[in-house]
Amino acid sequence: MNVFDFFVIQYIINNKEIKIQDVISKKKETSRRVDTKLIMKAYNYAVEHHGDQKRRSGEPYIIHPLNVAYILAELGLDEATICAALLHDVVEDTDATDADLRREFSDEIADMVAGVTKLETIQFSTVEEQQVEDYRKMFLAMGKDIRVIILKIADRLHNMRTLKYLKRDRQIANAKETMEIYAPLANRLGLYSMKWELEDLSFKYLYPEEYHELVEGINKKREERLKFIEKIMADIRVQLKKQHIDAEVTGRAKHLYSIYRKMKRDNKTLDQIYDLFALRILVNSIKDCYAALGVVHEMYSPMPGRFKDYIAVPKPNMYQSIHTTLLGDKGTPFEVQIRTWDMHRVAEYGIAAHWAYKEASYFGKKQAVKVEEDKLAWLRESLEWQKDMQDPQEFLATLKTELFEDEVYVFTPKGAIKILPRNATPIDFAYSIHEEIGNHMTGCKINSKMMPIITPLKSGDIIEIITSDNSKGPSRDWLKFVKSTKAKNKINGWFKKSHKAENIEKGKELIEKEIKRIGMTHADLFKQEYIDAMLDRYKYKNLEDMYAAVGFGANSAVKVIAKMLQEYRKEHQEEDIEEKMEELRKQKENKQKPSSSGVIVKGIDNCLVKLSKCCNPLPGDEIIGYITKGRGVSVHRKDCVNVKDLLSEENRIIDVKWYEEAKENYNVTIEALANDRKGLLVDILNSIKETKANLMGVSTKTTKERIAIMDINIEVENIEELNKVIRNIKKVDSVYEVRR
Repeated sequence: MNVFDFFVIQYIINNKEIKIQDVISKKKETSRRVDTKLIMKAYNYAVEHHGDQKRRSGEPYIIHPLNVAYILAELGLDEATICAALLHDVVEDTDATDADLRREFSDEIADMVAGVTKLETIQFSTVEEQQVEDYRKMFLAMGKDIRVIILKIADRLHNMRTLKYLKRDRQIANAKETMEIYAPLANRLGLYSMKWELEDLSFKYLYPEEYHELVEGINKKREERLKFIEKIMADIRVQLKKQHIDAEVTGRAKHLYSIYRKMKRDNKTLDQIYDLFALRILVNSIKDCYAALGVVHEMYSPMPGRFKDYIAVPKPNMYQSIHTTLLGDKGTPFEVQIRTWDMHRVAEYGIAAHWAYKEASYFGKKQAVKVEEDKLAWLRESLEWQKDMQDPQEFLATLKTELFEDEVYVFTPKGAIKILPRNATPIDFAYSIHEEIGNHMTGCKINSKMMPIITPLKSGDIIEIITSDNSKGPSRDWLKFVKSTKAKNKINGWFKKSHKAENIEKGKELIEKEIKRIGMTHADLFKQEYIDAMLDRYKYKNLEDMYAAVGFGANSAVKVIAKMLQEYRKEHQEEDIEEKMEELRKQKENKQKPSSSGVIVKGIDNCLVKLSKCCNPLPGDEIIGYITKGRGVSVHRKDCVNVKDLLSEENRIIDVKWYEEAKENYNVTIEALANDRKGLLVDILNSIKETKANLMGVSTKTTKERIAIMDINIEVENIEELNKVIRNIKKVDSVYEVRR
């Protein structure tokens, strides 16, 4: 298949109108018996409940679950998973309930639907916290039934195929999340075909210019490169036949994002990247794999350092294959992958092959193939470390690290394989064997030589750990060197247990400091109902556990007290509101005057008015007033994210309006997102110069994806002037979003 064919096929896939009969037919390709009645029941249930709901594209909503079900049928998933795909949005988007699904279908199907349903009913302080808790929920469900995450990835894949119907900011957000979470998850599960498509679709929306340039560049020299690779395939087929090796030799185009990443990594142009195609040799046995390897190595010179044997040492996601890079005519490199047919099915479908393998009639298996537990060791570990993480940022950072982590393959003296993160140390190795070995470690040997315990390990190293019963335990300094989450957790756990009393005292001290800082007392906040709400939120058994967590640094005093303060405010929202209103009314004069902020408070003069920093209201914005305790009236935009919470306290809301004759300068910060390039900042500053706005300052940073994020602080007179600034910045080349 050439590059052009790849895009044609993708276009057909993305534009084909999928019907329920297509789903059933696709399922029948991998199953001897299909419960058509069950699938039709799920389909009809989804049609009934989604009713006339539409997608952003204007299509009936049922199109989405149908496509998700079809993707899963392609992978060979069972009927229960296909039914869950058809039903996966009914609880979240219709009046159907979890109990309804359990009654109409089964606990198995309902559990899968529940696993991919967002946590809509719980209130979170930030969007990030909501997102993290959704991930936690998904991982827990995935730990019980791995099909949940396969369903979620299929859901994301179809959403990415139809991303063009969303606004640019949502396209960017979804593409980033896909690149950071879902594509790596697909990789971890061995779902390579899904991983590649997710990456390419994300690439298309994150870097549209680079994407289209790459497509054009590849297609320009398509014919030349195809002739090169087709000649090599023909020559290999001849030689394999001479050696009586029954094999299928095919070629495939490397996916776009991998080419782009290689260009960036090696600082090369497209013309300097020759291995745009990979050859694949499929044979009947492992013996034939190595025989075929010998044939191609006799025909072409292998490139040093570009040989990987994933048959002898499989990847954690079950992937097995031999990879070698060879030099063709004129020194042009190309990659060859050699594997058996069984390995190929796992390579294509990853963990999903577990269900496909159950169909003996299709794959010629006498019995179902059981997925080995150690293949998903990373998942089990992720379920362990996430329990102790209350900080959303820490959780997300660790999750991304785990998903993206490159691996090294090292050995025990007895030859057992241990898979560790890149640059892992003997300390990581020790904890991968057992917690007690890590805690009592005093030294190590690498390849029979005594070495420092912080030495970065390389694939193929043989590690021997030296322990002592007299060891005082791990050092805090080890945390600076270890790379595996398991090692970090075990080291932290040791200090939590051995220094619990010390951590509790430190936690109490930090909590009291925070209480004093906010001007409250211990008696104000430490009521049993406030304590219970806080313990439930952070999953602590008692106050001692909370104090220990704060003292150790697993949670912060600010977050703990914020939750208790939230409960306090719920109970005291009615307190002395009338008094404060009366106090404000006493300031009333015959003629109303605006405050220094240019805002008039209805019926009140000369009261303290503060423009809220969370939304920076400007003249022209619709605004509301909120009576604070001791700080007068706080003014918010009506579309401020915090207004929803404020409106729950109706007796604190007061009418406010802009003074029409006010001529004040208002400070506001706007954020600009752009694809980074030379001269970008200068162009943006020039666009602001064309307006009346006064530039106060600019801070900028660039992500690893080369996305420039600029916080621009300006002074403007009103919303019209601000909108002009925003419009001008949006006109600048490479800028894709500007927001307050």
